[in-house]
Parts: sequence; C-alpha cells; structure tokens
Amino acid sequence: MSESASTAHRPSLLQPRHWPMFLALLPAVVAARLPWLLQRALGRGVGWIALRLARTRRRAAEANLKLCFPEQDDAWRARLLRDSFDALGIGVFEFARAWWGSLAPIRPRVQVEGLEHLHALQQQGRGALLVSGHFMTLEMCGRLMCQYVPLAGMYRRYRNPVMEWAVKAGRLRYAKAMFANEDVRGALRHLKRGGFLWYAPDQDMRGKDTVFVPFFGMPAATITATHEFARITGCAVVPYFHRREGGRYILRIAPPLQDFPSADVAADTARVNAAIEQMVREAPAQYLWIHRRFKRQPGGRSRFYE
Repeated sequence: MSESASTAHRPSLLQPRHWPMFLALLPAVVAARLPWLLQRALGRGVGWIALRLARTRRRAAEANLKLCFPEQDDAWRARLLRDSFDALGIGVFEFARAWWGSLAPIRPRVQVEGLEHLHALQQQGRGALLVSGHFMTLEMCGRLMCQYVPLAGMYRRYRNPVMEWAVKAGRLRYAKAMFANEDVRGALRHLKRGGFLWYAPDQDMRGKDTVFVPFFGMPAATITATHEFARITGCAVVPYFHRREGGRYILRIAPPLQDFPSADVAADTARVNAAIEQMVREAPAQYLWIHRRFKRQPGGRSRFYE
C-alpha cells in the first residue's frame, strides 16, 4: 500500500467543491451499518426499482440472457432477469458493508473450500492470480477471502477524486494492496514476490490486448492479461468462485490450472473463459448481466443491444 487512503494526506479533497460528492456517499455509509436482514430486504426493493427504471441496462441483460441461454424459454429467462436484479440490489448493500460496515453478522455464515491450494502455493513462495468473474458478491467475498489469505486487487481509476479516494479507502481496509488497471508493473512485482492477486478478466476491456474466444458459445472479446501475467511472473492461475446461498456465502478455490500458460494465448484465454462460464452456470442470477459483453464481434460492432 504505497499510498495512504486517509483524507488527512489529501487536503485537496476537503475543499468545498468536493462536499456534494461526500454528501452523496453519506447514504451508502449509513446503509453499510443497517442490520443485515434489513439490507437484504431493501436490496430487493432497489433491484425491483432498477429493473423498471434502468431500461438500457435491462435491455442489455435481456439480450445477454437470450444469447447465453438460447435453449431456455422466455419465461425462464424472464425469471432469471428478475432474480439477477434482486441480486444486483442486494449487491449494492454488500458493497457498502464490505467498505464501511462490520462482518460480525456475516462471519458465522461463511463456508470456504479449497484453501489448501493457496496454502500450498504460499509454502512454495509462488504468486497466484485468483481468477473470477463480475458477480454481485465480488466485494463482500473479496473482503471475506482476505480473512484467510492476504489478497490484493486491481481496479479502474475514477475521474472524480472523491470516488477514487472512497474506492481505495474502502478496499484498503482489508486488501493487501490495490493496483490501478494501468499499474501493470506494480501488479507484476506483487505476483513475482509471491503475492496473491484477485482478477476478473470477463469484461470487454477496449483498448487492451484482446482475442475473440468463446463465452457461452459466443465470440467474446477477452483480455489476454491472464496469460501474460502467468507467462511473465510464473504465477499460478487459480479459479476462484463465490456465491450467496440464502444468508450464507460460499467461497471456493479450485486447483491451479495445469500446464498454464501454454504457447497459445488464445487457447489459454479460452480456458479462462470456460472456467468463468462454469462459475456463472452454478449461480446465474448473481452474475453481472447488465454489462454488454458481446458488443464487439469479429466482424465489428454487434447490434445485439440496439
């Protein structure tokens, strides 16, 4: 953590022009301290509202579900859409609690599987890239996993300095370190030193090195960084799945991918997509379907989301 998250070291954030953003964050800080059962109930309400008002995102989710589950009927996909927005609403409160709340009511409800794989890597002094997807539970389960192993993460910088501070301050409460997406050297050093890094390569990162490989049978522009991180640092690539089951959280660490990386970057990237697809199929309602995952196609921009 080369940079402190405290506003005491960022006096410019205390200028009056930033006060409106601090006030906008205040409800999230208050929501983080609500009882967990109330948070879940309110989260479903937020999801219900978002399903009806966030029309562009709802259409993106509908298109994704039709592309990824063509074998299912419209009624099945409509139920999954409603469930995914419920999970989205609950996820908002999970983010708030992970950053500013207490885990005391959550800890007895956590089940962790496969920690022995990470412990073995620690004993070898070998770094690991914990590869997952953008699930609604990612923030809560990231904080929960940090109770068992030191875990760093990567994030996208925010233009607003108050949001940038809030994201780092929240995550640095529990994470070993946070690396901005452009700080590839910092992430590489962390892995080379035997560190663990949480990473989600399942979004279309325009401007990055990508290949088109299958995701739910569809060509998906996928960043090749997982292959490159492993090639440069020799780190293990470990699938990491997390989900919510009722009031419980399940964290599962799979064995490291064997013979990874290979000489074929596209084949390696396809293996990563296949691992994430398997995670999604286990808990489809908790995946971030509102992202326009298939916006780019090999022939150019798709029309799936119009």
